[in-house]
Amino acid sequence: MDAKRVKQILSSTAEIDVVYNGASVWIDQLNEDGRTATVHLRGPLEERSTVEISELLER
Repeated sequence: MDAKRVKQILSSTAEIDVVYNGASVWIDQLNEDGRTATVHLRGPLEERSTVEISELLER
């Protein structure tokens, strides 16, 4: 995924399925470096992680 698509997903009102390492995640923000994003797993656990946006996949 690229930074432009991450921004589109963040501004969208639709629920867009994004996957990181096989797990569905919510994107919380695109980080200032433009290469990483803060995400958390869908579900009750809201532990946040910083990941490379190149590793995010859209289903």
